[in-house]
Amino acid sequence: MEQEDRIALFLDYENLALGFRDHLGGTAFDFRPIADALAERGRVVVRRAYADWSYFDEDRRMLTRSHVELIEIPQRMGASRKNAADIKMAVDAVELAFERDYISTFVICTGDSDFTPLVHKLRELNKRVVGVGVEKSTSALLPPACDEFLFYDRLEGVEVPPARSRRTRPAPLPSQAQQAAQENEPQPAVEEPVRDVEALAALVAQTVAGLQGSSGGEVTASRLKRTLLRKDPTFTESDYGFRTFGELLRHLAEHNVVELAEGPAKGDPEVSLPEHGDRESAFGLLRTVVADVGGEGGAVALSGLKDQLRRARPDFSEKKLGYRSFLQFCKAAATAGAVHLRWNPDADDYLLTPQAP
Repeated sequence: MEQEDRIALFLDYENLALGFRDHLGGTAFDFRPIADALAERGRVVVRRAYADWSYFDEDRRMLTRSHVELIEIPQRMGASRKNAADIKMAVDAVELAFERDYISTFVICTGDSDFTPLVHKLRELNKRVVGVGVEKSTSALLPPACDEFLFYDRLEGVEVPPARSRRTRPAPLPSQAQQAAQENEPQPAVEEPVRDVEALAALVAQTVAGLQGSSGGEVTASRLKRTLLRKDPTFTESDYGFRTFGELLRHLAEHNVVELAEGPAKGDPEVSLPEHGDRESAFGLLRTVVADVGGEGGAVALSGLKDQLRRARPDFSEKKLGYRSFLQFCKAAATAGAVHLRWNPDADDYLLTPQAP
């Protein structure tokens, strides 16, 4: 039987709920999208929410129906207001990490950077940490500290109201003829946010190349996904229009960015970079451009050469071929015999000359 991840969920409820309401038009907070997202990642064995519940009467009922344990933390002490929920939540999380060895994943629902030391401590204790926060109210320090970070407003099932426009003077009412003309005019389609799939392809290729170079072993889809999350804990394939990571990899394979083969486990294919094709074509392009720019016997400086390649082929990107930099690509081309590359101290730059094919 496959071992499921055991998950402990801790909600800094005031931070999460008020952040959602303040930044998303006063919409009521719903716990269900978080529960659904965690159900896909493992079995939730602990659910605790911390707040002064006198401020959240309706939310208490909603959370109780979802079997969340409510931890009461009074916030008002006389005329002053003290947030003791953060300390209590951090102490409980660390205590649970020591007492419950079977819990492998801690989910910290907050956007407060004060919880960053807690995240570091849990990871030091060999626990996986997933953060959840509202995008506009989450500190920039928190997501990079986590193994994975989910923005609540991007979760499936969260309805984000459209942004309200600024109030302006009311325009004069149009005449009946103008109203009829406006109704007959075709309305422009609502544009979806642009997803930079090209940049994603470059990131995936570069990551696969790095994994192949560092370990020399096979790179599976699951290992690749874990590495991408280590680079960017907010990464999710759904931001680029793909339902699953496998669908994303198939798309990249169709565009010759990666190659897929049967892996050690079903549904976890091996991912590699194409050995031929685009790479050899790119080396040939480099040789041709160097020969054209330098003329017969002339050398071409590395600086500005990439722009020359893009004039010849606008879609050129060394990162899509798995190289971290243009210099690394040129060194690989020199190793393959496409060009000759040498450092010139007088020019303070690398110089390239073409080699005969």
